[in-house]
Amino acid sequence: MLVKVPSALNLGLETLAMEVEVNVASRGLPAFEIVGLPTKTVAESKERVKTAIVNSNIEFPSRRIVVNLAPADVPKQGSFYDLPIAVGILTAVTGCPLPKKSLFFGELSLDGTLRHTRGALLLALFAKERGIKNIFIPKLSANEAAIIKGVNIYPIDSLNQLLLFLCGQIDIKPATHCLGQQPCISAEFDMSEILGQERAKRAIEIAAAGGHNLFMVGSPGSGKTMLARAFSGILPLLNDKETLEVTKIYSASGLIPPLGSVIRTRPFRSPHHTISDAGLIGGGSHIRPGEISLAHRGVLFLDEFNEFSRMALETLRQPLEDGRITICRSREKSTFPCQFILLASANPCPCGYLYHPKKVCICRPREIERYRKKISGPILDRIDLCLEVPVVNVKELSGDETVRKTLEPSELIAQRVIRAREVQAKRFIKEGIYTNAEMRNRQIKKYCRLCDVVTEILIKAGMNFNLSARSFFKMIRVARTIADLEDSQEIEVSHMAEALQYRLRENKNG
Repeated sequence: MLVKVPSALNLGLETLAMEVEVNVASRGLPAFEIVGLPTKTVAESKERVKTAIVNSNIEFPSRRIVVNLAPADVPKQGSFYDLPIAVGILTAVTGCPLPKKSLFFGELSLDGTLRHTRGALLLALFAKERGIKNIFIPKLSANEAAIIKGVNIYPIDSLNQLLLFLCGQIDIKPATHCLGQQPCISAEFDMSEILGQERAKRAIEIAAAGGHNLFMVGSPGSGKTMLARAFSGILPLLNDKETLEVTKIYSASGLIPPLGSVIRTRPFRSPHHTISDAGLIGGGSHIRPGEISLAHRGVLFLDEFNEFSRMALETLRQPLEDGRITICRSREKSTFPCQFILLASANPCPCGYLYHPKKVCICRPREIERYRKKISGPILDRIDLCLEVPVVNVKELSGDETVRKTLEPSELIAQRVIRAREVQAKRFIKEGIYTNAEMRNRQIKKYCRLCDVVTEILIKAGMNFNLSARSFFKMIRVARTIADLEDSQEIEVSHMAEALQYRLRENKNG
């Protein structure tokens, strides 16, 4: 008997229709074969499926079973096909009909229960696009898929439960649609805990408000890492569209925990400087999103920027410019979004004390030059704000309680950032972007009109400091963000002057 069980195939963030064809022959020696370009993980499904059926107290047919994963010319990977294969075998044996317009998807345990399986959200989105009404997936993955309206998500505990449902002996209620509650963003540090560094805090606020990249240079212990760790505490929560974008990436990566749902807080990724190129931008033998995609709509913090390999840093050029990356392999091609805020920090030299007011640098000129050359001009040109973080005086660190009470907490700074983001969201409502940093040149001309005085200042600065065309327009974007923070309709002289300070100030990293 031949049974066809509808399922789906996830390739990166794309989902393709797939059919699991199960043929249980009435004659022939007992055998169990899976064809259709299965990888090792898929080929092992026959052992999981057979053991799960037997341990569910269901008789496994002693016949020749052939499973075809169609289309047969596309490589199959993952453990998603355990459930549709098992359903096909049980349907062929029991004769229970399959519900129409349904998909089956999930990994089996050896005891017949279903395990949490990555990619459930992608499957639900695919089902809605194709007009498929019912999805049968593991209960541990149901909350993730249930955020999509218009699709019935049936949470399945075990093979026995599913078989009883298909035979009409029990009823299973679909999971409830829920986007989840808005959580509070809790950063590792609060801005009020950071003493001194008022200029750095201002740059952090501008970067958060406009989605701008920020590079901090300073001696060890000046507070660069602490500032970066406090950054997520002043960012707004993701809106519904951004939530879906981010959750799709984490679903495809298997990073949503069992019974987890949507991701509402902006990601904060901080990979170590020993990360590989594929780990940073994505790839591998089977293409997976990298750190830049996992930081989509959030923050990618690269501490000890100069310690990353030059090749890894150079791979950031195109993603920083386009906000997406396409990874091609001989048999696969996937595109991932990566619209993130780059936060980078570095020491001015290998020992870290080149410009320290008291400690003496022990580095040789050639060592300093080699250290600086790891960061190329094209990478620096893609960073909006460059900032020197000076060493904090000990007297400031031991300030009394009165001084500490005057420091602004993250909550107050976040309120200004949210207001600026709301202004930008209203401005770009028809443009498909969210922040000033995402503006293209035509949008800059449309939304960032400069008066003659401001234009003259920018032109003189560009000539005196040899600004590239990219840097020229970045200064306009930053000035627009500063104006938004001040609730100003026009970009004024003070806004442009402050923006130029962050760009033109001597970069201690070279």
